Amino acid sequence: MNPRFAPLFANVTDWVFDLDNCLYPASTGLFDLIDQRMGAFIERLLGVDSSEAKRVQKAHFHEHGTTLAGLMREHQVDPHEFLSDVHAIPLDRVTRDDRLARNLGRLPGRKLIFTNADEPYARRVLEALGIGEHFAELHDIHAAELQPKPNEHGYRRLLDRFEIDPRRAAMIEDMAQNLKPAKLLGMTTVWVDNGSERGNHAHHPDFIDLTISDVGEWLEDMLGESE
Repeated sequence: MNPRFAPLFANVTDWVFDLDNCLYPASTGLFDLIDQRMGAFIERLLGVDSSEAKRVQKAHFHEHGTTLAGLMREHQVDPHEFLSDVHAIPLDRVTRDDRLARNLGRLPGRKLIFTNADEPYARRVLEALGIGEHFAELHDIHAAELQPKPNEHGYRRLLDRFEIDPRRAAMIEDMAQNLKPAKLLGMTTVWVDNGSERGNHAHHPDFIDLTISDVGEWLEDMLGESE
């Protein structure tokens, strides 16, 4: 390991990665497609036009952390129906990332995904990126008992479910606010600052140990270039 990173990561045995706009660039625009389907879902649900649907969608996102959380609370939406609908998108915008795959394979320890999405969608994205084999464990919104990040409940469920010692774990995430619970629980935190919508919301240096812009680049820098 590059000595520059050793003080932070030398004792890490569990690496917890977010998925969307973290393991691939926010500029990919994949979430734009999900965003469109969420808007269309709300239009049908409430019988409103697209501009009102967008307002409702973003209001829930900002107030509750995810659009789904707000729709469940205020409109009793079935989470399975919603997630199946909004994740029914093509993944042609996602391209295989050989550098990321290579360096994940070199990273010692267990690699896990912690996402506010559901597992079927997450598995599709991981396969499209060519990195599915590196993530045996996946903690999705259902495993978090429908309590999205940054609700602490999902983090505690993750630690309990996989018997993770937070003092020996690192969390890598593009939404700064989602790192606060991880840090308070004792995890090392890495913020992927790559232009995600509201990615810097509630950012504070007290709960961010390292800021990067690209996961594959950071891993290669930390591990050294492979031969």
